Parts: sequence; C-alpha cells; structure tokens
Amino acid sequence: MTLRLLWMGWLFHLKTLSNSLFFVLVSVLQPVIFASIAFFMVESGSRSGTLLYVALGAGLMGIWSATLFGSGGAIQWQRWQGTLELMVGAPPPFVAVLLPLTVATATIGIYSVVATLVWGRVFFGAPLDFVHPLELAVALPATILSLGMLGLLLASTFVLYRNANAFSNLLEYPVWLATGLLVPLALLPGWVAPIGWVLSPTWGMRAIRESAFGGNPWPEIALCLGLGAVYLGLGALALGNFERLARSRATLSLT
Repeated sequence: MTLRLLWMGWLFHLKTLSNSLFFVLVSVLQPVIFASIAFFMVESGSRSGTLLYVALGAGLMGIWSATLFGSGGAIQWQRWQGTLELMVGAPPPFVAVLLPLTVATATIGIYSVVATLVWGRVFFGAPLDFVHPLELAVALPATILSLGMLGLLLASTFVLYRNANAFSNLLEYPVWLATGLLVPLALLPGWVAPIGWVLSPTWGMRAIRESAFGGNPWPEIALCLGLGAVYLGLGALALGNFERLARSRATLSLT
C-alpha cells in the first residue's frame, strides 16, 4: 500500500510539475545560462573532458535548484490551494504523502542534465563519450533519490514556518560551491570540505563524474544513498515534530 502511494504520488506530482511552465523554465534555462558562462570561461581543448565536466556540473546545479525551489514551495502551494489540511489529516503518514512530491521536484531536474548536455554538444562541441554508461544510469537516479530525501528534510520546516522559503533562497549558491559542482573543492578553503561531506550532491556529482570519465563510482553511489536514508530519517522526525507544533499553535493553514 505504501509503495503504491509513493509511486502514484510521484507520478501525479511529476505530471503536475511538468505542466508548470515556470518550473520547467527554471529547470532548463537557468542551468543552460550558467553552463554557457562556464563554457566561455573555460579554454576549449586545454584539458581533456573539461567541457563535459562543466556540462555535468551545470546539470546537477539545475537538479539542486529544482529540488530547493520545488520542496520550498510545495507546502506553500498546498496552503494556497487549501489542501494542506487534507494532506495532514489523511490516513497515511504525512511523510509518505510529502515524499513523492520532493522526489518529483528532483526528478524534474533531469531536464537540466539533458538541456546542458545537448546545449554543450550542439553549441560548444562538448564530448558526450561516457566511459561507464551503465554506472551513470545508476548514479543519476541515486543522486535524484538522495536529493529528494534532502528536499523532504528541507520541506519539513515549511509546515511550521511560513516564511522559511526565504531561507531556502540562501542555500542555492552556497551548496553549489560546497559540493564542488563547478569549482573543485581543492580551490576552496579547507573548512568547506567537511560541509560538502554531509551533502549528498557532493557524492552524487563524484559518482556521475567517475562514471563519465572513468573510475569506480560505486563507493560514491553508496554514500549518496546512505546520506539519503539519513535525510529520510531526520525528515520524518522533523516533519512529525513540526506537524505537532503547527497543530498545537493552529498555524497549519495560515498563509
């Protein structure tokens, strides 16, 4: 029953988000713009695989943006539509109702990966030769799933705090840097690396690049999924606590 709820919820929210022109444009155009800037900054041919490196990083930037804005706006959208109380009051646990939505927002980020790869190939001649395509086919869904779990943890704060979306806006660029999506962590101060270790995009990006350029991505895939499980546990605890406080303060439906 729970698996069917998760599947149908993911499918429903995926179709709903795909019909949102704003959400699709943010997922597609923003990564392409950042990728173009990075492509122009990188000297083509100065190092093997550089353009593909940039394209993959920009694609994951789009997945993170989609997860952040989608998870942040999910609760507010339900409030505006008057369905948040129905979701909380439904027989299944609220975490099982909200999780498909956050995973769907991360899944929409696939648009970003496809758009940046096609854009880089057509206009900048970026190579699309993946050393381990099968591992890449595992690394990308694992990254999306773990980001969906992270989105659940972030979305749990929006049940209680109506203006928490302002906080989510602050997380976009720092996470891009701390996880090494475009800028290698070796070029950043040493204290940044431990922050990236607890963020699944770090390991997801490493797994994707190991798959693309050669290497063993399985340890990074395992770490990515392990962090996703931790996010799920913390998100379930936080969501239950925030839901209880929202009920006791009668702030659940306030906009």
